[in-house]
Amino acid sequence: MHKGIFITGTDTGVGKTFVAAGLLRAFKEMRISVCPMKPVESGCGMRKGALIPEDAVTLLKASAVNESLDAINPYRLKHPLAPAVAAEIEGVTISRKKIISSCKYLSKKYDLIIVEGAGGIMVPVYKKYLFLDLIKDMALPVIIIARPGLGTINHTLLTIDAARNRGLQVIGIIINYSAETKSGLSEKTNPYVIEKLGGIPLLGNVRYMEGPCGRRAQKVFNHIADQIFRRI
Repeated sequence: MHKGIFITGTDTGVGKTFVAAGLLRAFKEMRISVCPMKPVESGCGMRKGALIPEDAVTLLKASAVNESLDAINPYRLKHPLAPAVAAEIEGVTISRKKIISSCKYLSKKYDLIIVEGAGGIMVPVYKKYLFLDLIKDMALPVIIIARPGLGTINHTLLTIDAARNRGLQVIGIIINYSAETKSGLSEKTNPYVIEKLGGIPLLGNVRYMEGPCGRRAQKVFNHIADQIFRRI
């Protein structure tokens, strides 16, 4: 079994953190020791003189593990931009070795780590070093979170193609409804088209819900976690 999975998205705002939090709880229910990791988070707010990575905080709460924010989130940036751009503006040097070291540290302590990227797979982490490169260096299989509506076929297939060209294993796609919208013909047909053209299984549809903790969410994420476990 792989020691982890990498959650990426077709774009920013597709609900990666929401899905990752739901999966953390689901794997815990399966009695798998699981820990999150958010290598770099930009757009952090300031509180009491410190940058607060809201996504990393959400993931840490969902996992309920006894780890520091520094352990699961090595880098925090203020500007809501691609990490490489924010880092350059803020004079921060992001070290690949530090991120990989944190990943290895957590992998030794837990059965599974769930690593969440920022934006899509081609977003630069630092200078010309992309999340695509980071996933390759981490040697983790990928799960792609995609929107349900018009345009998602193109974005999802491009993400699959980029991952495959770098030799990455894509476990599957999760369609996430991050907003309460009606399902039209596009939403009904997109999953089938993505599966057929991408050759990648659909792990589940996550319909819009207020949070990843309720009974309905629990049932959805338990099913998806089981699908993932069978493939890793």
